[in-house]
Amino acid sequence: MTLTGKGKIAGVIGWPVSHSLSPMLHDHWLEEYKIDGAMVLLAATREDFAAVIDGVRRAGFKGVNVTVPHKEAAFALAHRLDAAAKLAGAANLLIFSDNGVEGRNTDSYGLTESLRETLGELDGKTVVLLGAGGAARGAILALEMMNAKTIHLLNRDAHRALTLASSLAPQIRAPIRPGVLTDWKNVAGDAALVVNSTSAGMGANPPLDIDLSVLPKDAAVCDIVYNPLETKLLRDANARGHKTIDGLGMLMHQAVPSFEAFFGVRPQVTQALRDALVKVLSARQ
Repeated sequence: MTLTGKGKIAGVIGWPVSHSLSPMLHDHWLEEYKIDGAMVLLAATREDFAAVIDGVRRAGFKGVNVTVPHKEAAFALAHRLDAAAKLAGAANLLIFSDNGVEGRNTDSYGLTESLRETLGELDGKTVVLLGAGGAARGAILALEMMNAKTIHLLNRDAHRALTLASSLAPQIRAPIRPGVLTDWKNVAGDAALVVNSTSAGMGANPPLDIDLSVLPKDAAVCDIVYNPLETKLLRDANARGHKTIDGLGMLMHQAVPSFEAFFGVRPQVTQALRDALVKVLSARQ
């Protein structure tokens, strides 16, 4: 990567943001495609978010990726929104132009492409989705794009699961059946895929406590967590012979539309990219 005064600059904004892999991910592509540009970290509190966005936009940034806790604020700030952002109620990508700020959501796209790499489509298949937060909303949109037959939405708080299911039901063809985590044994026996959209198992968070023995032998297990790369859920699933999908695939694929919007080239997700990010993650352990 060569950066000059004419280089295209983009950022990733969050609080905290030092843990983000986005700079390394985009730097890999900038080097691969010999693009004059850079991706920089932007640490901003909730109170400073709008001011920082205004500042980098005035400074000539092409846009920013948005991570926690700013995705809803990004949604509210955007002048235009794509369909995925409207459905998710959140934006993880802001693109700056003379016409204002465009907000997009690429999380569901990232999960869809990651799952497709291993599973293909989900035509006529049942999915159990764990969690009912913002990540679960994006996951439901991904499962819709993959033509899931039924989505069992299980959450510790039954009301949150019901609220999320009700809010998305008008836009989702597959029935969303809300429930609590204790319903797991009643629904897991029909699942072709389990997706954990909670933060359980991330960092110091305690892992999920679910009995995988009730899953069909050919069911796949996905965890959107990528740090650690192999959560206890995935380790246990691997031990039982299930196909597993970690969160790194989603991270890489959701960045593809961002890179294209910032730097004008649609990049490829490759094994070399994954190896580079795994190396970074391993060094942080």
